[in-house]
Amino acid sequence: MLSKSLVIFLSVGLISGLFFGIYLLDFKNTSQLEFVEGPSISIVTEKFDFKKSETISIKIINSGTEKLIFDQSVYPLKITGLSGMLIFSPDTNSLQKQLEPKEELIVVWDQIKNDGDIATEGLYKISTKAIDENGNHVEKSSTITIWK
Repeated sequence: MLSKSLVIFLSVGLISGLFFGIYLLDFKNTSQLEFVEGPSISIVTEKFDFKKSETISIKIINSGTEKLIFDQSVYPLKITGLSGMLIFSPDTNSLQKQLEPKEELIVVWDQIKNDGDIATEGLYKISTKAIDENGNHVEKSSTITIWK
């Protein structure tokens, strides 16, 4: 027979592991692309975990049925640390100003931050924001991990 304390510790471990797994599944959303009726935008990367100094290809896709316009006063794509501090944003002059339905914009990030330093290991948030023709804001974000 197993001792009572061993059964309790195993039970607590299994239950806490289950809840932590559910939390991480929700935190690391794997459904990147969903086409919907109305305004929608999606961020798609080829994977979620990248090695340090690996090139990251990011696709911004208009996954709705309405044309989306990028506001030039804000970055159409930005990569931040989880604290919200801006790490990287592409030059806004070189990017498209709008996306038709099912059209995509590809941004390649070589893990070099805006200040010229190389990005360190950790979690990074990729986010984008656009406006539909009616003035409604559409936003999306995704999380990636850079490993050593």
